[in-house]
Amino acid sequence: MTDHAVLTDTPQRGAEDTDRAERVAARAEAVAAVAREFADAVDSESRFPREAIEEARAQGLLAAPIPEADGGLGYSITELCRMLERVGRECTSTAMILAMHHSQVLCLTRHADTDFLRDYTRRVAAEGLLLASATTEAQIGGDTRNSTCAVRPIEDGRVALHKSCPVISYGAYADAILVTARRSEDAASSDQVLLVVEAENLQLDRQRGWDALGMRGTCSESFELDATTPADAMFTVLFETISAQTMLPAAHCLWASAWLGMATQAGLTARSVVQKAARKTPGTTPPSALRLAELEVQLQSMTDVVRASVARYEAAWDDPAVTESMQFAIAMNTLKVSGAEAVRRIVGDAMVIVGITAFANRSPVSLARLYRDSIGPSVMVNNDRILLHTATLQLVSRGQR
Repeated sequence: MTDHAVLTDTPQRGAEDTDRAERVAARAEAVAAVAREFADAVDSESRFPREAIEEARAQGLLAAPIPEADGGLGYSITELCRMLERVGRECTSTAMILAMHHSQVLCLTRHADTDFLRDYTRRVAAEGLLLASATTEAQIGGDTRNSTCAVRPIEDGRVALHKSCPVISYGAYADAILVTARRSEDAASSDQVLLVVEAENLQLDRQRGWDALGMRGTCSESFELDATTPADAMFTVLFETISAQTMLPAAHCLWASAWLGMATQAGLTARSVVQKAARKTPGTTPPSALRLAELEVQLQSMTDVVRASVARYEAAWDDPAVTESMQFAIAMNTLKVSGAEAVRRIVGDAMVIVGITAFANRSPVSLARLYRDSIGPSVMVNNDRILLHTATLQLVSRGQR
């Protein structure tokens, strides 16, 4: 079984040299090592993975997508995704937090169109700030393209809003939250804007804690959010554009890459167990070897889909006509659904191959935490909701690819 999470073969944009690929891999490995050390504690205590996030900050990875001219590392979407593959092998919660953070940083990097937002992007790079997202809303569910809450102008060139948020992952630990709302109290539910709200301008009233089956370190709690922020902390470009060009495709590519890391780790664990069994009976192929070969088919298929989707997004990076098309939206929705289904199936099948020792929590080849984590992707932004949206797009799409 191939180690599908190798970083040094990452395709580079332009004529990037081997040194850059090695630096990308080294930074990812440093975070992965810390994530691995604390993953069990993060899971058992259901706590924020502060050690791994601090290592990511120390490595400059919280500013990875920001151009070097603004103090970041200038990572491409491919480099970000390969980094998340590696971290996802060690701690799902850490990888998912980095994925969600980077999807928000990319929104700043690509769409900052006021002096405040451009300055704040540079602050994210200089200070290693952690960004979270509040796009879902009570009574709206996972439909991020509608809001009931609205921006209200107040004194001194500031705006205010109140939002009932069924989930803000790691919201209590973020330095700022990017929040969606209606442009005004008279605006339609789909006429949305995106605002940056710094932690000191936020009041988060916790409604529900986080004691979940898996992904326990994401601390995806429910809050009533009250915020004020300067008016120019609001993106001028419509959220509809930001979502189509950046937030949705970036999130789905980054999430799927983290899930690919999870699947890869499960495959490597299964391979090590089957190899050990083979060494005990030289010349005889263990029965589990056939199941391992079947698992490789699944894992190779998932690898191909995820990496091809990332490459598709990178190829369309500077082409709004593509990223705002129905076919591209369908492709990104398909990536999320297929990735979520694949990781759950692969980790589950790997557990069957390994057997009871994978089922045990304290076994050296335990897959129990990874299996619990693998259920999360199908229920976060529920697959049925995405499939229904995809079906709607297909009904009006002309079918070009």
